[in-house]
Amino acid sequence: MTATPVIAIVDDDAAVRHAMGRLVRSFDLAVELYAGGQELLQSPSIGGIACVITDVQMPGMNGFALCEALRARGLHMPVIFMTAFDKEGYEQRARAAGVACFIDKPFEDTEIIRCIERALGAPGEKI
Repeated sequence: MTATPVIAIVDDDAAVRHAMGRLVRSFDLAVELYAGGQELLQSPSIGGIACVITDVQMPGMNGFALCEALRARGLHMPVIFMTAFDKEGYEQRARAAGVACFIDKPFEDTEIIRCIERALGAPGEKI
């Protein structure tokens, strides 16, 4: 029996974080919610995370810094970036960082689910 993939959702906006959690759980995936990058990095369950969905703009540690910190620890799970801010340069920078998907807020439920499926099903496939 295959274990249910665990998706970490990292967003400083509690409403977004919890709504994303409900959406991802509705597709029979396990979810862990984090208010920021440091919280995820300090989690004892970080090694079991199958995919990280993170906001780009957050206080303290932004999504780019979180992605770099994960890679520096040897953690290469797919990372999906989402942002509501002007993304000039963000998408190109995200591609260079090797993120699995980059989406703008607000987005359709189907868009984030497609990103998760692609991230989990095709390691190495980039958008």
